[in-house]
Amino acid sequence: MTKILLKRAYAAPSAEDGYRILVDRLWPRGQSKAVLQLDHWAKGIAPSTELRKGWDHDPARFDEFAQHYRTELNQNPAVDDFLELLSQHPVVTFVYGAKDEHTNHAVVLRDYLLDQLSAP
Repeated sequence: MTKILLKRAYAAPSAEDGYRILVDRLWPRGQSKAVLQLDHWAKGIAPSTELRKGWDHDPARFDEFAQHYRTELNQNPAVDDFLELLSQHPVVTFVYGAKDEHTNHAVVLRDYLLDQLSAP
């Protein structure tokens, strides 16, 4: 099964990251392609602009955001292709731009996809 790691876009890449995927709809401010060392940019799997702006990274509304994001993922046709991509790599790192390492969409995405990968 694929191991999914999470890393801020402002943290240095490392060999342990495996296959690096940017999971934000927007490019991280001040970061170049060379610095990020990405293998893939998965814009289509990120939260919609409306959902992201509505949440505004408010920790008090994280559970509500997570529920809406999971609903979006359930309806997103890109999820199947993304799961196929993940299955091709033993270690994947989701790169994200949010400041909060525990309350962000990458956490929700990782947990959602791990549930999907472990489902019969």
